[in-house]
This record gives sequence, structure tokens and C-alpha cells, in this order.
Amino acid sequence: MDAVVKKLLRESGKTVAEEAGVPLKDQPAALFKLLVVANLLSARISSEIALSAARELFDAGGGTPRGMRGLTWQERVDALGRGHYVRYDESTATRLGETAELVQDKYQGDLRKLATAAGHDPKKAAGLLREFPGIGPTGVDIFCREAQAVWPWLRPYIDSQAKKGAEKLGLPQDPDKLAAQVPGKDLARLTAALVRVARDKELAATVKAA
Repeated sequence: MDAVVKKLLRESGKTVAEEAGVPLKDQPAALFKLLVVANLLSARISSEIALSAARELFDAGGGTPRGMRGLTWQERVDALGRGHYVRYDESTATRLGETAELVQDKYQGDLRKLATAAGHDPKKAAGLLREFPGIGPTGVDIFCREAQAVWPWLRPYIDSQAKKGAEKLGLPQDPDKLAAQVPGKDLARLTAALVRVARDKELAATVKAA
């Protein structure tokens, strides 16, 4: 493994899901939580606030489609407020309720069925993900970057932000060549770290000093 990649993973190799307190597993609750995280991070708001809001929602019982649907709109608003997700709290509370309904009704509460419906095709999966309210290209990228940890058929999922981070560090931008830098199970960690590098000059400089 390249020395820069080793240092990058050591300095910043935590997935976004892990930051939100979600150990990624190929299980319904973990995948739904990842979808919620992707939804919250899609807004023009800091990642710290989005992840704090996610943790508040999960603590309130919104960590499953049934649980999220069971919260009242006001309970979702209140949880978002406790996470300081205040600029978009009302519209997001509505979207998350609609998202839970769709996951429950279309996929019986299990997003693994979305993978099956997509025929394990990344482009088709992206189209299905965009059916969820609030999930656009950014949300798709967040979900797929992270989900490749447990859905090998998504690999290598290297979006434009991860490529930008790779460019800053002098790493390959070709998806296959970049993916070859780490074992498949670590690719989600690598892409999460590269996205941070793309947005953080100080982190980029620290890692390049490897």
C-alpha cells in the first residue's frame, strides 16, 4: 500500500456512517440509517451538523423505516433541532417521513431489495435511489461510496469528489487503479477520506507530508 494512502487511512479513514454511529452492515437497519445520513448530508449544511442530526433522529427511534414513520412530524423536527439542523428542519422532517414510507412500501423495509431490483447494476441503483425525496446526485454518491463497503457489486465507486481528493494527493484518478491501492473492504474508508481531502487543504497538506 502506498505510504500516502496508509497515512490517509490512519489520519482520516473513518466512513461517514461510522461518524454517525452506524457500523455498516448488509442489514436493513444499517442501510436505512445510511440512506438517512445521505439525505441529511445532501443539504447545504455542515457535515458535523448533519451527522449530529442523524444521531438525534436515531436516538429518537428513527433508525428503521418503521421507527421513522412512527415518529410524528413534530418529533422529527425536534430531533433535527437538537442536532442544530434548523435551516431545513421542517422540509427535511417531511422528506424523511416520505422516505420511510417508500422504503417500507416498495422494499418491505429492506434496502437489500433495492439492490435486487437494480439487478446489482450501479446505474440502475442510482436511479432507484433518486426516487427518494431529497436524494439527488450528491445523495446517491454519498450512499454508494459508503455502501460499497458491504455491496461489492458497487466497487469501485469513485465519484468526482473522491477523484478530486486523489488528484490533490497525486494518487491515480482512474477508478480501477485507485481501488487497487486498498483491499476492497477498505474502499469506502478510502473514498470517504479522499472526499475530506478534497475539502480540507490542511488535511491534504498533512497527508502529502507522509
